[in-house]
Amino acid sequence: MNRIFGKKKVAGPAPSLDDAAKGLGNRVDAMDDKIGKLENELKVYKDKIKKTKSPAAKKGLQKRALEILKRKRMYEQQRDQAMGQQFNVDQAAFSMESAKATVTTVAALKQSNAELKRTIRQDLDIDNVDELADDMAELMDDFNEINEALGRNFATPDDLDEADLDAELEMLEDELEDVGELDSEPSYLQASSLPYTPQGLPAQPSAPLDEYGLPAMNA
Repeated sequence: MNRIFGKKKVAGPAPSLDDAAKGLGNRVDAMDDKIGKLENELKVYKDKIKKTKSPAAKKGLQKRALEILKRKRMYEQQRDQAMGQQFNVDQAAFSMESAKATVTTVAALKQSNAELKRTIRQDLDIDNVDELADDMAELMDDFNEINEALGRNFATPDDLDEADLDAELEMLEDELEDVGELDSEPSYLQASSLPYTPQGLPAQPSAPLDEYGLPAMNA
């Protein structure tokens, strides 16, 4: 049977996206080289057409230049198609890489979620957490009471009455006023109550005096 129909060929591995992109890139480069060579040939023919004066020779040069131009347009079209295919392949490769990255991210999240659940179930107990919070609250209350006790003024009795303190304060103010009045200078010794005391020597009379210090009488 194999001799009549032949043996079925074993299909090889499918090309990867990287191989396809590389092959298309090489094809685009080859097309660019051909297009560049045709452009140089067109420049040569254009110069010859400008310099040729014979109508028959010029017509032949124009025919050859037209053929080169057609080949150039054909290669440009093939190059554009290859570039479009290369873009599609690159986009597919990028989508594949994004999908792989997404799969890896999802797997990592699943693993982290499973580890978190296992840790909470095995190493953490909500009842123990509540007891710890209650213990911390009690410790803080005890600490505040200790601070209040240490900040208390031991020299001040606790059984003092504010009314008694106010009355004692008023008595102290009255005593201070009495002491101030005793220590003050008597009114009869104050400068405002004393008679005027002349200062300096009395003014000398301008008229001559006699032997008794009285103004002399003119004879």
